[in-house]
Amino acid sequence: MLWMQETKNGVVFKVAVQPRGARNEIVGLQGDALKLKLTAPPVEGAANKMCVEFLAKSLKVRKSDVEIVHGHRSRAKKVQVRSATCHRIESLLKP
Repeated sequence: MLWMQETKNGVVFKVAVQPRGARNEIVGLQGDALKLKLTAPPVEGAANKMCVEFLAKSLKVRKSDVEIVHGHRSRAKKVQVRSATCHRIESLLKP
């Protein structure tokens, strides 16, 4: 089950990022985190930037609504999406 927490600013959830993938995709769950494969390398914030862009596109929100709040230098991150609901985040897991 995906770990999520609703806050007054939106939803915070865990993301596990695998950089240098063949394509940008949502793989499923890794423990209690949403697992993403991203094509960007983990250098100079490229994977973080792509993570934000990919999640914004997948959720159909502005990039400015998606923020990495913890784990900038780690593959395990916590991401906050403003103006989102838990139901909308869970919809990422459905094909």
